[in-house]
Amino acid sequence: MNQLHTVLTGDLIKSRQATSADIAAAFDCLQQTATDFGQVWDIDLRFTRFRGDGWQVVLDVPGLTLHAIIHFTATLRAAKPDIATRIAAGVGTTDSLGTADLSDATGPAFFISGDHLDGMSPKRRLALAGQGIGTAQCAIIDLTEFITLGWTAGQAQAVALAIQDYPRTHDEIAQDLGITRQAVQSRLAGAGFAYFENALYAIRNHDFTTAQAD
Repeated sequence: MNQLHTVLTGDLIKSRQATSADIAAAFDCLQQTATDFGQVWDIDLRFTRFRGDGWQVVLDVPGLTLHAIIHFTATLRAAKPDIATRIAAGVGTTDSLGTADLSDATGPAFFISGDHLDGMSPKRRLALAGQGIGTAQCAIIDLTEFITLGWTAGQAQAVALAIQDYPRTHDEIAQDLGITRQAVQSRLAGAGFAYFENALYAIRNHDFTTAQAD
């Protein structure tokens, strides 16, 4: 079997109501998130902007799918609380990862991701589909969406640092944010971050190559 990838396709919510400066800042944040995530995990996410308010990245390690979804959601919420992004993750093979970026990339993972973003209900923020994805993995994404919708900017900021180089100590996060360890603990507790531990482990160790959709 060809190598599996996860493609994350996203777009900004209510982008037409935002200023051009806010949109530019949101995309700068997403691109920096892709760079930071790639440096930590030693992968090239090939961040690509398309269709005006759309964006896309690719992961060559499907087990990092939930890590990436949480990281992108958290960093944008922390930097631009008034602008959110939808994300559809598609797991599958790829025919081409494109040339200079993902604008000419193609393959099942790209089709799955793009189709699920296009078909997503306006009330939803996250979706996951593709090879090895069943009801258990979709349930994790549904609960992730519910939890992240309640984050404040401060909680999201703490989560973004916690998830980027997971696991990180509270002391390290406190030093980065310039706040106390107790404040970090309070933010992460309020964000429900501890409840992601088993979900992150489950997705990271899930066998996408043999598992079949339920």
